[in-house]
Amino acid sequence: MKVRGERECTDCGTRWSYYETGEIDCPSCGSLHSVGVNERAEHTDLEVTFDLTGVRNDLDEHSSDDVADRASEECREYVRRRGFIDGGSLRDLDDTYLAASELRHVSDTISRAPRLEEREELYFLSLLRDADQGERPPAAEIPPSLRSARGLAYATAVDEYRRDVRTWIDDDTLTSTERATLETLDDHVTRVRMLDGDVAPERADQLVDATRDLASGLRGDEQAVVRAQDRLETLEFDDAV
Repeated sequence: MKVRGERECTDCGTRWSYYETGEIDCPSCGSLHSVGVNERAEHTDLEVTFDLTGVRNDLDEHSSDDVADRASEECREYVRRRGFIDGGSLRDLDDTYLAASELRHVSDTISRAPRLEEREELYFLSLLRDADQGERPPAAEIPPSLRSARGLAYATAVDEYRRDVRTWIDDDTLTSTERATLETLDDHVTRVRMLDGDVAPERADQLVDATRDLASGLRGDEQAVVRAQDRLETLEFDDAV
C-alpha cells in the first residue's frame, strides 16, 4: 500500500519515520494523531526483529519437536510481517528472509516426524543456530529427507518477492525482455510447487540467484537481466523424484 512514511505528531510536533518503526503512534507522547509530511510511497516491509535466542535456550529443557514448533511460529510471524518495498524502493530478496522461510518448513517437517535421524536433527540445529543471522547450511549438507523443505521455502519466498515486484513496478514500463523473464520466473515457481519442493538444492539456489539478478535488472542493471535469463533458461528440474 502507499503511505506517507514521514510523520509529524499534531500534539507534540515530534517527527518519525513509519518506514523505520512500523508504528503509527508518536514515539514521544504516544498520540495517534499525526500527519504525513512527504508524498505517498509503496511500502510493504514492516519493522520486525528476528531473534531466535529464546528458542535456542529451550533446547536443553524441551524435546526437538517442541522446539521445532516454537521455531516455526517465530519464523512464520517474521515472514508474515516482512515485505520487500521500503518507502518506494525495492529491497533485495535477503538471506535472513530465506533462512527464516527454510527454518519454518524444516521445523514443520521435524515436528511431524515420528523419529529423527541424527543427520536431520543436526541440520535443524545448524539452521536454528544461524538463521537469525541470515546464514544457512550449504546445499551439500541438506539431508535428502529435508531437501523438499528448502525447495518449497525458496519457491514460496520467490513468489512473495515476485508479488512485491509486480506492485513496485508499472507493468507498462517493462521491456519485452523483462516481462518475459518475469513470466519465466513465474513458471519455474509453479513447477517447484507442483513438485512440492522436491528439487535438487542447487536448483533452488539457482532460482533465488535468478530472482536477485532480475531485481537488479529492474533497478537499472541491464546485464543483470541477461544473467537472470541465462539462469532461468538453464534451470532444469528433471532430477526431481
